Amino acid sequence: MSLDLDRLTPWLEANVGWQGPVSATKIQGGQSNPTYLLKGDGRRLVLRRKPPGKLLKSAHAVDREFRVQRALADSAVPVAQMLALCEDDDVIGSSFYVMGHVAGRTFDDPRLDELPLNERSSYINEMGRVLAAVHQVDLEATGLSDYGPTGNYFRRQVDRWSGQYRASETDKIEPMDRLIAAMDLACPDDDGRVALVHGDYRIDNLMFAPDRPQILAVLDWELSTLGHPFADLAAVIMQWQMPPGDQGRGLRGIDRVAQGLPSDADFVAAYCARMGLKKIDNFGFYVAFCFFRMGAILQGVMKRALDGNASDPERGLRLGAFVPLYAEAGLEALG
Repeated sequence: MSLDLDRLTPWLEANVGWQGPVSATKIQGGQSNPTYLLKGDGRRLVLRRKPPGKLLKSAHAVDREFRVQRALADSAVPVAQMLALCEDDDVIGSSFYVMGHVAGRTFDDPRLDELPLNERSSYINEMGRVLAAVHQVDLEATGLSDYGPTGNYFRRQVDRWSGQYRASETDKIEPMDRLIAAMDLACPDDDGRVALVHGDYRIDNLMFAPDRPQILAVLDWELSTLGHPFADLAAVIMQWQMPPGDQGRGLRGIDRVAQGLPSDADFVAAYCARMGLKKIDNFGFYVAFCFFRMGAILQGVMKRALDGNASDPERGLRLGAFVPLYAEAGLEALG
C-alpha cells in the first residue's frame, strides 16, 4: 500500500501546483480505499486511491467519489475540496484523487464519551441535519441527475449486494443465506422517492469542527448513488443497534437518557420533521437492508484481507468475523 513518491511528485507538480518533495502517511481506519496524508510545500493534502490487485466489478470507484464531492462544492452539504483525479494506473498503480485536507475532529464511537454530557445531543442533531441536507440536494442543479440508475432502488441493491456477497464468499454462513432469501422476498415496490444517498452515513465518516458541533465535511462517498433516502436513515439506526465498543461501535444496551443521547425514535422523528414526513412505514425492512448490505461489505473486506490487498488486513479479518452477527440482526429486524 506504499506510494511511489518518485512518480507521484511530478504528477502533483503538474496537476495541483505542488512544489518540492512530498511525504505520505497512510491514514488508519479505512477498509476500502486506502487514504494518505500528503505533506510538503507548506501544504497538507489528502490522497485517496483504489487498492491494487484484483477487485470486484464496480467496487472502489474513486472517480465517482471525486465527481459527487466536486458537484456538492457549493451545496448545503459540507465536503472536502476536490483538487484533481488521476485515472492513469501507471502513476501509482491504481486510480486516485487528491483533495484538500480538512482540519477537524472525528468520532469513532457514537457514545461520544469524550464530549461533555450536555453537548452530545447537539452533535447527533447536527448529524441528522446534514443527513437531511444530503437527501434535499437538487440533483439537476448539481449535475447529479444521472448519478445512478432509475427504478426500484432496493430491488437493485438487494440484487447487487447478493451478487457481491457470493463473489466474496469464503465459507458458508447459514444466517446470511437465510437473510439473502428473506430480503429477496421482502423487497418493497418502488415508491418513487429518489435522492442522493451517501451509502455509508455514520458518525465516523463525518469531520466535525475541532471545538463545536458543526460538520465540516462528509467523508467516504464510495457507496453514494441515486436511491432511496430511507436507506441512509436506517443505516444510522442499524449502527446504533450494534453492541458498544471497538468492534460493534453501537449503542445497544446503553442508557441513552443518562448518556445525553437521543433514542432511535427521536432521531427518526427529527429527520421526518426536516423532510416534511409524518412517519415512515415498514422501517424494519430498511434496517434489515442495512444489516444485509453491511454483512456483504464486511465479507468483501475479509476476502480482500485473505487475498492480501486489504487496506488493513488484520482489522479486515476481525471485521469479517462480524458477518454472521449482522445477518442475525437483519433477520431480527425483518421480524
